[in-house]
Amino acid sequence: MLREGETIGLPYEVDGSKPGAKHAPKLDNRRVKLDPFAVTAIWLLILTGARLREILDAQWQHVDLQRGILFLQDSKTGRKPVYLSAAAQTVLGAVPKIEGNPHIIAGMKDGAPKADLKKPWRAVTRAAGLQGVRIHDLRHSFASIGAGASLGLPIIGKLLGHSQAATTQRYAHLDADPMRRAAETIGTTIAAAMGGTPSRVVPLNQNHGSRQAWRRLE
Repeated sequence: MLREGETIGLPYEVDGSKPGAKHAPKLDNRRVKLDPFAVTAIWLLILTGARLREILDAQWQHVDLQRGILFLQDSKTGRKPVYLSAAAQTVLGAVPKIEGNPHIIAGMKDGAPKADLKKPWRAVTRAAGLQGVRIHDLRHSFASIGAGASLGLPIIGKLLGHSQAATTQRYAHLDADPMRRAAETIGTTIAAAMGGTPSRVVPLNQNHGSRQAWRRLE
């Protein structure tokens, strides 16, 4: 939907109850293009796990593409580096620089960043069938994917700029998932090499005071 919104535009609805509805374009022609700076901002939020204002307020002078880092001078937790993946760097490389505006996500006012992403985000989520997904959820998705890849909570916390380890702890259950899958894979492989799933042995006689007879459950 981001790609479509930037190229051919996203479809929009018309309220048929309003007086001017009959003059609205035909359904196939009801498309509106998204501001390319808004699309860039959403891409960067997806690819970095940064907070909304961190991306909107970021300036070109703080970007070091050679090292792949965006140095934020003032974030919610103070000064913070945002590490840029190859994908994030590709997105940044395609952003035009507006003369007289130091911000990466340039707004309509001279020298100012884009104020918010409410309208474009609403259009994208509606077109993608993701109603109810908040823009801050992109940050959680970034962290969840990192935890699911077993990158470790301390590393994820640093990437997100968490000042307290307890903040990152919410992803602990995801961090354990790869371990469970690994244990399952190894256990299944060993069991197969030993002739199949181990049998269970249960007692025939439940009287623990006497000598027990045992039977094997295959």
